[in-house]
Amino acid sequence: DKEVRAIFLRLFAQLFQGYRSCLQLIRIHAEPVIHFHKAAFLGQRGLIENDFLTKVLNGMAFAGFVSERGPPFRTCDLFDELVAFEVERIKAEEGNPPKMIKHVRELAEQLFKNENPNPHIAFQKVPRPTEGSHLRVHILPFPRINEGRVQELLQEGLARSQGAPPATRGDKKCVVPAGPPVGMFTCS
Repeated sequence: DKEVRAIFLRLFAQLFQGYRSCLQLIRIHAEPVIHFHKAAFLGQRGLIENDFLTKVLNGMAFAGFVSERGPPFRTCDLFDELVAFEVERIKAEEGNPPKMIKHVRELAEQLFKNENPNPHIAFQKVPRPTEGSHLRVHILPFPRINEGRVQELLQEGLARSQGAPPATRGDKKCVVPAGPPVGMFTCS
């Protein structure tokens, strides 16, 4: 699973290398608008007549990508690092499948570590029942649930959740690395 995701991550990093240099921040509105200059991106990469990439850039998914990843100050992730710092490595590995596979496995391992930072905590062993435990007769009946008390607890929980601030992730925001300009990349 992680290796397939790593392959797609690498593919999209290759497709969108240099995209940050074609972002324009427009501040005439109350909230800044981020615009992606498609013609400049395709022209500088020599892909003006590439139907596939043109359709990708015109799609709603790419518009969401630009609005989510366009701000210059946000939480950075593995994709940002690939686009900004791994340009030369990806280029060098194009003709060398063993190096490419090694890189994909490294990315897959990073994806796994990002999702499971403490894998030893996630799995708890359930203790085996002691010998003869099935013969014990002191099993207590399951207590009846007090419906009124359940409703009280639900109402208290709802009141607390409505008054509490929204939960946020603990990720630190940083300036997103721009990476090399899009003019460096020419594709065939």
